[in-house]
Amino acid sequence: MPRKRKLLAQLSALQSSSSFPQIDALENLNTTTGGDCPPKSSKYFVTEKKNSSQLEADFFNQPCVSLARSFLGQILVRKLPDGRELWGRIVETEAYLGGEDEASHSKGGRQTQRNAAMFMKPGTLYVYQIYGIYFCVNVSSQGEGAAVLLRSLEPLQGLDAMRELRRTSRKAPTKLLKDWQLCNGPSRLCQAFGIDKAFDQRDLTRDTDIWMVPGQDLPGEQDVVATTRIGIGNRGEWTQKPLRFYLRGNKFVSVVDKKMEREMAARGHLTCS
Repeated sequence: MPRKRKLLAQLSALQSSSSFPQIDALENLNTTTGGDCPPKSSKYFVTEKKNSSQLEADFFNQPCVSLARSFLGQILVRKLPDGRELWGRIVETEAYLGGEDEASHSKGGRQTQRNAAMFMKPGTLYVYQIYGIYFCVNVSSQGEGAAVLLRSLEPLQGLDAMRELRRTSRKAPTKLLKDWQLCNGPSRLCQAFGIDKAFDQRDLTRDTDIWMVPGQDLPGEQDVVATTRIGIGNRGEWTQKPLRFYLRGNKFVSVVDKKMEREMAARGHLTCS
């Protein structure tokens, strides 16, 4: 079975086994659940009636680099005002450590009104604007002022809604976007999921419009490429630190580092494709 079909089958199984309403990207989803289901045994699950498989606070309470890696393969869920739900598998992240990290918005421990979410409890969304029009979404982690940027998603559910959101967020009409173009970059991700400044400082463990659920196809160490971050300019040694993580071979990643992949293959960390 091709990997995409396998992912969708696993996603369907996850929806069926939890108390999530069945999701149809083209219909209004206001279905409620019934019946008593026993709570999941894992500490990464909560037992609320809605979002019974939602990743909880313990998952986000990790050091920044660890969280950036752990996000790979997990699923971001966004519920739109009309009830439709968008699902995307996280395939690319960047860690921003705060403090001495010269590329971080909180370098030197600097705390402002804009970056306040970076100093809040792990699992808090930090949304900021670039070029005055685009948004990027981060998630706070352990560490003063540390957060993880969500760079790219693999769309799983609600692709038509994502296309509509991308289309309405751009100024000029364009041709129909391919699946791999919907969320392959931090600003595109935010456009496709309808994430803007209103989501800043929201708690992923409690919010009813956006949350995460465990992925069913988590990567092994050999599947993760660690390389330099994108678009941070000249930040001394921090420009070259391997703080971007992505799933090797995934076509939804925004920028692939072929050189690093060859080096890892030469060291026996990856199997050449």
